[in-house]
Amino acid sequence: MNYAIFRSEPIYTLNNLAQIGSHNKREKKAYKSNPNIDLSKTKDNVELVPLNMKYVKGFYEITKEYKKEHEERMKNEREDRRRTFRQMVDKSKSVVADEMIFTASHNFFNDMPKEKVLEWSEYCMAFVKDYLGYKDEQILHATLHMDEKTPHIHCVVVPLIKKFDKRTSTERYTISKKQYIHDKEHLSELQDYYCELLNLGGFALERGQKHSEVEHLNMKEFKRATQEVNKELTNRNNKLDQAITDLEIKMESNKPVLFEKESIKIKKDTFDSMNKVIEESKKISEMKPKLDNTYKAMKEQISTYSKVQQENYDLKDENETLKFQNTKLSNRVSILENTITVLKRTIERVSNFFYHLVADGLIPKKKEEEIHNILGNDYKPYKEKSRDDGLSL
Repeated sequence: MNYAIFRSEPIYTLNNLAQIGSHNKREKKAYKSNPNIDLSKTKDNVELVPLNMKYVKGFYEITKEYKKEHEERMKNEREDRRRTFRQMVDKSKSVVADEMIFTASHNFFNDMPKEKVLEWSEYCMAFVKDYLGYKDEQILHATLHMDEKTPHIHCVVVPLIKKFDKRTSTERYTISKKQYIHDKEHLSELQDYYCELLNLGGFALERGQKHSEVEHLNMKEFKRATQEVNKELTNRNNKLDQAITDLEIKMESNKPVLFEKESIKIKKDTFDSMNKVIEESKKISEMKPKLDNTYKAMKEQISTYSKVQQENYDLKDENETLKFQNTKLSNRVSILENTITVLKRTIERVSNFFYHLVADGLIPKKKEEEIHNILGNDYKPYKEKSRDDGLSL
């Protein structure tokens, strides 16, 4: 079973942002000695949203209007309370950026051609823009790493927005990740949408376990923990190999000569056990055709289920489209109803206007029938209102 994986890692300082940029863009020479990176495959990495400068400089490009606004505001602050833009964003409780990591179970990418991996990448980036709502100018950098064990995407965004400030009654810039990912519950919903989107694109992936209590490590901690586990496994394997070698040596030195009386002494219960194993093996062998048929039937059921599931996804997608169209039509109907109401009121007021003109003798009585034909049943006396009100249009 393969799982769709989408994680969001907040970045709180520009120093942290710079370090992440060095890893994502493979800027440090230290990566040559990193066992997790295969430098022969680094050429296969793909820049999905290129950045031809350092991460921090790119951050300043995205936030230049925010920086200008901050510097103007600092001119009116007391000198002891003035802070540079960098000091302000670094000490803020909010993030400076957010790094989203997209990947899937390792087996999902086995033998997958690069063109298909790139297609998967396009769906991931569509999720960032269409589902999360990030604009092109908010995406600092996005890269597909093919030189590590499992292909994955690093997408770094700066959630810069304009927000109404109650204290000043003006709109001011701020960086707010919560505008796009509100909380853990919302993140869980987004992970649902991400998995659904990939399945609609033909990528058979399962949603990971919801509200998992498994502690998520950051990338550095995860790699360190993995290295420690691998080291422990290697030590245990070495000890096991040594134990097997010692046993083989002992058996070889005590090996009896074939067909001598001492070499064929086998206890009756051991012999019976051997016969039982042989009999059970025969039964299992006889069951194999039946198991093969069952397996084939299950595969057909899974195939049918997949088709039904895909049809369900298609219908769901079509339903969403129809809902959207229905909303648009409802809005248009509402607009038309309002227009009709306004027109009726206008005709009524025109009718009253002409009625008073006829009543005051300003229009000949014989013209009243002609006016009635034009205005229809809406031409009727104006009741309980003054003449002045009737004349106002």
